[in-house]
Order: sequence, then C-alpha cells, then structure tokens
Amino acid sequence: MIQLTLLYDGGCPLCLREVRFLERRDRRLHADEPRLGFVDIDTPGYRAEDHGGIRYREAMGRIHGIAADGTVLRDVAVFRQAYALVGLGWLYAPTTWPLLADVVNGLYQLWAAGRLRLTGRPSLEQLCALQGGRCAEKAETPGDRGIPSGADAPSAKDSTKAVPLPMG
Repeated sequence: MIQLTLLYDGGCPLCLREVRFLERRDRRLHADEPRLGFVDIDTPGYRAEDHGGIRYREAMGRIHGIAADGTVLRDVAVFRQAYALVGLGWLYAPTTWPLLADVVNGLYQLWAAGRLRLTGRPSLEQLCALQGGRCAEKAETPGDRGIPSGADAPSAKDSTKAVPLPMG
C-alpha cells in the first residue's frame, strides 16, 4: 500500500535522480506492495484537487508529500519520511536534532528558492506562462497571512514533521 506520495518536478534533473533512486529502492524492498508513490507535477494532467489541493505554483516552490491518511508533509520532512519507508531513515534522523534541524531546514529553503535557476530551468513565472491557467492563482505563503515565514503552525492534516507510518 502506498504510504507516501511524493509530488516532484519531472523537468528537474536532480529531482528525477532522487525519485529514480527512491523508486528503485522501494521496488527492491517492497516489490509486491510499494510504499512510495510519485506524481510528476510538471505534466499537463496534474490536478491539484487530486493531490491535497496543492497547486502547481505551490508544488514547484518546495517538495510536498501526501501520507496515506491525507496529511501533507513539506520540505525535509518529505525526504525524512520517504527515506524511512525505504529503510534509510537513519540518513535523515539527524535532521530532527535541535539546532541541526534548523540548519537543515534553512538550507533546504535556500535550495528550494534557487532550485529552478540552479538546475537550468526557466523561472517559475516563465513556467507558469507556459502552463496557461495552471498558475492563475498565486500560492499563499505564510507571509501572505501576516505570519512570518517558518512560523506557520501546521494543522493536523498539514505537517512539516514526519508522520509515523508502519514500517512492517
């Protein structure tokens, strides 16, 4: 059973490399019942309503994962959970340690902000122009609600922390 679905940018070479690694490892460990699902947000058929309401613009800005119970994970929490599901959770375990967690999350935010440029992709505005109406609405950010970035308190169905999932 799919326990975590990762929303990824299929036009990003580094994202594809990570997805292929996770997919191969998942198939090797769980051939009959994979734990990870993958959705390419850069395909014309991507529909936010089918994936936690996460719009194209929002999904392109940072990685998202959707747990089987509908909980939305973001940023490093997605990698932490995905790696745990393929037996490599120890690699991301230190990202939960105080101080180190803040550093890693800050570095991820810098990476996410520059990912398109660093991977040779067009800017988000250029991609949105190519996507037609898929970017019509600007994704809401914590700052848009008067909340400083990073201070956004997650709801029960929206988390930047890993959701414990059975490892069976």
